[in-house]
Amino acid sequence: MRLLMLGGTEFVGRAIVEDALARGWEVTVFHRGRHAAPAGAAPLLGDRTAPGGLAALATGSWDAVVDTWSAAPSAVRDAARLLADRVGRYAYVSSRSVYAWPPAAGLTEDGPLVEGSPDDGDVPYPESKRGGELAATAAFGPDRTLLVRAGLILGPYENVGRLPWWLGRIARGGSVLAPGPRTMPVQYIDVRDLAAWTLDAVAAGLSGPYNLVSPPGHTTMGGLLDACVRTTGSGAELRWTEPEALLAAGVAPWTELPVWLPPGETYDAMHTADVSRAVAAGLRCRPVEETVADTWAWLESLGGVAPQRPDRAGAGLSPEREAEVLAALAKG
Repeated sequence: MRLLMLGGTEFVGRAIVEDALARGWEVTVFHRGRHAAPAGAAPLLGDRTAPGGLAALATGSWDAVVDTWSAAPSAVRDAARLLADRVGRYAYVSSRSVYAWPPAAGLTEDGPLVEGSPDDGDVPYPESKRGGELAATAAFGPDRTLLVRAGLILGPYENVGRLPWWLGRIARGGSVLAPGPRTMPVQYIDVRDLAAWTLDAVAAGLSGPYNLVSPPGHTTMGGLLDACVRTTGSGAELRWTEPEALLAAGVAPWTELPVWLPPGETYDAMHTADVSRAVAAGLRCRPVEETVADTWAWLESLGGVAPQRPDRAGAGLSPEREAEVLAALAKG
């Protein structure tokens, strides 16, 4: 299988490239040259946002292309149009953010979608991903386009800062503000499971949209943070706190306490997806303990500091802010 990866040097793209290479596929990585492509991949340099930036893709043919683009849909449009006659299938890593707000609990792929256009420039994230879906489908047709609607993505190479923040915080030890209830289910996808499923789906000729996160009940907030404690061996004490107390203290869900959302429509949108279609198509999710342990091993190999995407704000409470909240909660 000859694969063209648009991107392929960071997080999701890198995991896909490494999986494809492990399968013995012939992989070409089109990227801007800011980071080295994985060893074994053939690099092509170009910036799809610059005039003439797709010149390196003017020739060549591949069995499939995978694209993770998250900005202006017009960049997906231009690449897809250029490749439509020389590539067999287009897999676009989209997002569950394309569903109209608020998504109902247990939403399937048939749910209502946000508006989007393949011709859009810079637009909000949901519209950009929906526009990217439309751009890929317009160029390749619905039968040759796979739409991977990922939810929360965790695992090695993460450059958003969610699981790395929890691991770093818990590794420091002491009393850790832990958002409850600890039994609340959370849905995410290990980046390597996303990569494996996507490549399997491409090889099988699947098309159309698929929600891609772990099945309901795969783990809980407690399961995730307990795994962080065991993996780091820090002896940290998790101070489980109910959502009402956290919100009253002004703690911002998701950003100040990554992954966590209190019960409500935002939680339903992020952590209750129906993934039965992907499971029927072969989705398998590794245990949360493996995701946490492998992410910690990767972090340690970097000296404990994860890379951070420049277009995303850093996640997590500062030590001072956490201490302030814990002190306020102790006073009752």
